[in-house]
Parts: sequence; C-alpha cells; structure tokens
Amino acid sequence: MSTGQVWYASYGSNLCSERLNCYLAGGRPEGGRRTYPGARDTTPPADSVALTLPGRIYFAQQSATWGGGMAFYDHRRPGPTPARAYLVTVEQFADIAMQEMDREPTPLSAVEKAVLDPSVLAADDAFHQCGVGLYSRLLRVGTRDGSPILTFTAPHDIDEVPHVAPTPPYLAMIGAGLTESHAWGPAAIADYLDACQPAKMSEMTARKR
Repeated sequence: MSTGQVWYASYGSNLCSERLNCYLAGGRPEGGRRTYPGARDTTPPADSVALTLPGRIYFAQQSATWGGGMAFYDHRRPGPTPARAYLVTVEQFADIAMQEMDREPTPLSAVEKAVLDPSVLAADDAFHQCGVGLYSRLLRVGTRDGSPILTFTAPHDIDEVPHVAPTPPYLAMIGAGLTESHAWGPAAIADYLDACQPAKMSEMTARKR
C-alpha cells in the first residue's frame, strides 16, 4: 500500500468537517464531553468527496464523547450508507483512528503499521483487526484515484451486540455532516437516521422472521 495518502471514509459524526478537525487540530466538538489531543500533523485534508457505501450503520455501545450509542458500519449488510471521504496522509488516518479508539496518537501505532504493510488491506473489501476495542477493525471499502478508501468500525457485526439509541447532540452532528457533504435536507436526514434507530431496526428484523 502507498506510504502517501489515503481516503478516510466517515459515516458518522466525522461527516462534519468541523468535527473531523478536532481529530486533526485538537479540540472539543460542539455538544461533546471530550477534548481531543489532535494529530501529529494538523494539516487539513487535501480534498473531500461525498460517497455512498454499500453497507449500513447501526448504533451500539456507549460513547464517552456524546453519551448514548455510537455509529458503526457493517459492510456485509445491505445499505446504502452515505459517507464522506477525506484525503489525508497515512499518519493522519492512523491518528484519527487511534483517537476514535480512545488512545493517544503515537508514531508507528498499530493502525499506522497495518496501513503501511503492503500485505494488509491490499484489496477492496479487505479488513484487518487492529488490537481490541471500539473502532479497531480497519476496512478497505474501495479505491479512488489510485489511493485506498479506508474506514474503521467495531470488531462486532450488527447482530452481535445490543443496539443503543444515540443522543440528540450526536445525531445533530451527523445531520450537519449529511447537509454539508450530501446537501440533504431535514426530512431526508430525519428519515435516514430514524431508519438506523434501534426500535426501527428491531421492527425490520421482526418482519424478516
């Protein structure tokens, strides 16, 4: 894999560029409870594009920043999932991922080593378990302009954990990102996020039985 740039595909609150900047420059997102140290390289992304991923998101676990459930991505389930890809360096991607896992950015972290290893995440739809914890599964969801499109999610799948409702501030940040990246209006955002809620997903699962 290239040692230069990668596309980081966000499907949750990092759809909003202001939120992503807390991982790069450091700071606390509006409505959040945690202040982030930022990346070793605080340079803004070189580019960003709106994407649509084939899987779907769900909310689970407990967020230390927002309270309530966090968005995770299951690439094996039917979607679609609106996303936003940021063109960043491998180092920046690793530092973002480490902070998502509630760890400090460090040189040659487990994430950075995995991305730089040419035998890991070498093909689209490849994934790699990078230690333990939330957002510790690295996933390659595609390729753009010769650079891999990478994201991270939980080590569990959508049916392996209880679903937990997210808090209003977290949903507001995701909504702001959907407006910013996909130009969605309030009705489209509400319909999409409602469909990802625990009650709605339980209802859909019951119908399939």
